[in-house]
Amino acid sequence: MTHTHESDPACEVAHAEAPAGETGRTLVAVFASPVADCLLRFGAELGYRPILVEPDPARGLDGHAAVRELGDLVDATADVVLTDHHREEIGPVLRDLLKSPARWIGIMGSPRHTAPHVRALADLGVPPEEIARVHRPIGLNIGSQTPPEIAVATLAGLIADRNARPGGFDF
Repeated sequence: MTHTHESDPACEVAHAEAPAGETGRTLVAVFASPVADCLLRFGAELGYRPILVEPDPARGLDGHAAVRELGDLVDATADVVLTDHHREEIGPVLRDLLKSPARWIGIMGSPRHTAPHVRALADLGVPPEEIARVHRPIGLNIGSQTPPEIAVATLAGLIADRNARPGGFDF
């Protein structure tokens, strides 16, 4: 039996026979952390325009220039991940992000613990329906524990969400 292969643009890109198209995606990692470092590095490889937002001038990541304020960096192409749920800035940062046209906003955290962003946003007068736009937990449920694993799970979840896929092994 002879195997025939029809042309598939995704296959051609995977085999480096065609260039990958411009993704038009932005990945914003908020707060300098080991997870943010992995998200930004891996995100760049996946075609995201990586941005680190770190409000504290005393913090940063080697290899990633940090911006201190969101400004107009967050547009409708942006997937935003807060990489630390212990920072006292989460309320104001999320409040401002919820006013932006960001496509997706999430904050790291275990579903086994109370989400600190809910109280922080409520204390700032953010309505419950806006608070509900913040995803938590983030990423695919693969049992990730290390910063690279968390970054892979998060990016896989973002890609699945953007492509309207369930993010599992079912096709």
